[in-house]
Amino acid sequence: MSAPLILRRVFSATALASIAVIATGCGTGSAGSSSNGTAAATVSDAPATSGAPATTAPAAAATARASGTGTATKAPTATKAPTASKVPAGTTHRGTAACPTRSLNARPGVSQGAAGSVYQVIDFTNISNTTCTLYGYPGVSLAGGSPVRQIGPAATRNTTTPPTLVTLAPGATGNALLRITNAGNYPAEQCHPTAATYLQVYPPGQTTPIYVAYSSTACAGTVGILSVSTVQPGAGSAS
Repeated sequence: MSAPLILRRVFSATALASIAVIATGCGTGSAGSSSNGTAAATVSDAPATSGAPATTAPAAAATARASGTGTATKAPTATKAPTASKVPAGTTHRGTAACPTRSLNARPGVSQGAAGSVYQVIDFTNISNTTCTLYGYPGVSLAGGSPVRQIGPAATRNTTTPPTLVTLAPGATGNALLRITNAGNYPAEQCHPTAATYLQVYPPGQTTPIYVAYSSTACAGTVGILSVSTVQPGAGSAS
């Protein structure tokens, strides 16, 4: 083969190879450019989220709480039931003051024995110049000794007659009925019989007693031998 023909073939092959390389390079550059552009478009256009749940709302709520601009919704609170109104100490529901101890004189009224007990009326007289009231049960116990002290349990309440408001004008009297069971009705080892010389009487609602001279036998143990009724109007009787 002649030299010029060989050179033409070599030149042709070289030229073809160069063209292929250039085409490949251009193709690669174009593909890379296209891929990068596509990737940029994908990153730009896709939502800024991953597979994790969106946190925009909680973040906004946290920001609102931190800045103090958010409005918190409180859970409903339970409504308290209305409480009963308390009557001030020393007054009654009719507005007239209760009789304080210093305004009263207490004394034994009529007494009567029956069925192993003594029924003793206690009269309360208003010795002040002001009208006052008594309502409910007096506190009564037997007492004795020197100094005077309570002997045995105080009287329980006899609820047969319901309480009533007793209004005492100056000089007026109300009464309560005291039942004293005979101490001899109980074994001595339970009763521990002890001589009593007073009735220790607390007017209804008061904390200062009146000592009424009264001779009886009390039980110094835990045996209760007294019961008392609510205060009623007038001077009482044992019937």
